[in-house]
Amino acid sequence: MRDPDPSQKYASLTDVRRVWAVGSIHGDADRLKAVHAKISGRFVPGDRIVYLGNYIGHGTQICAVLDELLEFRRRFLRPGMEAGDIVYLRGAQEEMWRKCLELQFAPNPSEVFEWMLGQGLEATLHAYNADLDQARAHLRDGALSITRWTTKLRESMQSRPGHDELLNAVVRAATTENGRVLFVHAGLDPAKPMSEQGDILWWGAGFFDQITEAYGDVQMIVRGYDRAHRGLAMTRHTATVDSGCGFGGRLAVACFDSEGRALEWIEV
Repeated sequence: MRDPDPSQKYASLTDVRRVWAVGSIHGDADRLKAVHAKISGRFVPGDRIVYLGNYIGHGTQICAVLDELLEFRRRFLRPGMEAGDIVYLRGAQEEMWRKCLELQFAPNPSEVFEWMLGQGLEATLHAYNADLDQARAHLRDGALSITRWTTKLRESMQSRPGHDELLNAVVRAATTENGRVLFVHAGLDPAKPMSEQGDILWWGAGFFDQITEAYGDVQMIVRGYDRAHRGLAMTRHTATVDSGCGFGGRLAVACFDSEGRALEWIEV
């Protein structure tokens, strides 16, 4: 898997005919495999895929989800296609995982850790063989002890082929080349440019319902996480693709054309 330029925060989908947008997965590999089986026979030249974040967290099949994403990537990228034709957005779970691996730099690591556990991080820690009692002991012992723990945690992730590379290849958002469709994880403040969205992309879901008109040239904003898990919820300029996968619900996928029109809707 070819890593993107680390300075590239956003992805541009070129030569697009249609984009398949996959909602939050939350560690449910069985539903992800079923979705891949459903959509793989429907691809036509010019199709692209955007995974909208939250591959990890909450569910019990986190390593299997990342393995399936990597395997499907190998099958999807056919001759004549580019690595950028399949895009992985950073979700809130991936953002927390990144911060977990850097807890030694946090001013209040124990408080941050407990908050992240309440947001679904515990499942990802278990997936990479972390013991919570040992983790808390390291957090109490200071920065050097935390560094030893996060190093061991990172090594456990790196022992799974491709996992580190995949989680380092995530981007903040993606847009079609014509600028008409924007893909985000959970939120977007319509009053701010993309350069000022910051953590709103992961935690600012409340702003999303305030979008009532085009966002500059963007006519459709598609997100993959909604706390209410309302399935396909569409307005004139927004679409939410989240049917509660990982919380007892199904995994949702929506297909859009390059102008943002919804063409297909699949739940598995």
